[in-house]
Amino acid sequence: MAVMTEFIDLIVPIAIIEEKYPGGWEQCLSDHKQAIGGRVWFDNYLFRDGAMNPAAMEALLNEWWKLGFECYAEKDGKKKWMDVCVYEGMLGSMNMSCDWLAEDSSTRSVYLKGTEPGEITGRDWDLIDDWEPPKFAGEQ
Repeated sequence: MAVMTEFIDLIVPIAIIEEKYPGGWEQCLSDHKQAIGGRVWFDNYLFRDGAMNPAAMEALLNEWWKLGFECYAEKDGKKKWMDVCVYEGMLGSMNMSCDWLAEDSSTRSVYLKGTEPGEITGRDWDLIDDWEPPKFAGEQ
């Protein structure tokens, strides 16, 4: 399986979430319940959250650091992603290397290295179809 990418993607292996997220995978799902299908989706191996600008992504990364994840490490003057990976879906690239993430640029998706990409999981477009913009004061 694979996960769709768009804008700026925060990708985390579910196995690492089970190990490090306070309360494990079930708590992660509960904490992100409101965003699943919107900005959050996952397959059998990877969890994806996202942002539309670098400041919002930095805020997401800071939250994962606070939860105990080693987001990246530096060795010999080079940074690389560790427990999480930021993939820039809009550019189709990573700004640092990530040993466990593979990409399929033809489908704009990523998947866990060593697995088959297969079906792509992504946004629940039905949520978007049902969305209505908020009404401002004085609008009908």
